[in-house]
Amino acid sequence: MGSNEFKTIKDSLPIGVSLLAVSKGHHQESIRKLSGYGQLDFGESRIQEAISKKYELNDLKELRWHFVGTLQKNKVRKVIKEFDFIHSVDSLSLMERISRISQEEQKIPNIFLQVKFRDDPTKGGFFKQDLLKSWPKILSLNNINLIGLMTIPPIALNSYQRKDLFCECRKFANHLGLKHCSMGMSNDWQEAVEGGATWIRLGSLLFGKRQL
Repeated sequence: MGSNEFKTIKDSLPIGVSLLAVSKGHHQESIRKLSGYGQLDFGESRIQEAISKKYELNDLKELRWHFVGTLQKNKVRKVIKEFDFIHSVDSLSLMERISRISQEEQKIPNIFLQVKFRDDPTKGGFFKQDLLKSWPKILSLNNINLIGLMTIPPIALNSYQRKDLFCECRKFANHLGLKHCSMGMSNDWQEAVEGGATWIRLGSLLFGKRQL
C-alpha cells in the first residue's frame, strides 16, 4: 500500500476512531513501511512471530503492539511481556490469570473483553449475561486497564445485520462505562465506524494477502 491509499483510509476515519494495522502473517518490512506513513499500532496473533518482528524493528521505539488472537492460558505471561494491548480476553478465569501475572511482571496491560452478541460456535467470548454476572469480580481485579469491548460478527451476517451488532456492542460498552469498542475488519470497517467503533482492525486492506 502506498502513502496516498493509506492516507485516504486514515482521513476517512472520524475523530476518535483509531486504526490498528493487523500485521500478522506479513513481513517486518511491511510494518516498517507503514510506520513510515505514521502508523504506530500493529496487531499480531502468534507470539514467536511477534517477538521476531519486534527484534527486527527495535529501532522503532514508538510502535505499540496489540495481541488480537485467541489467548491460551499458558501463553499469558509471554503476551503480557510483549504486548501493550490485548483484544481477546474471553473469560473470567483468563482475566483473573492476566491480573495475577501482570502483578508478578509489574505490568498493566490494556484489555478489551471479547463479547459474543450472536451465537457463533466459531468464536470465543462472553455472552452479555455472563459478562454482567462476572462484572463485579472483573472490576475488583488489579493490574489491568480495562478499556473496552471487542467483537467479531458471525461470517453469515449481511451488512445491515453487522451494523446492528456493532451498535449493540457500542450500547453495551456504554452501559458498562467503557470507552472503547474494537470492532470492524477489512470487509466491514465502515459499518463498524457507523456503529460506534473506536478501534478498527485492518489487515488485508492495508497489507494484501498474507505472506507468512
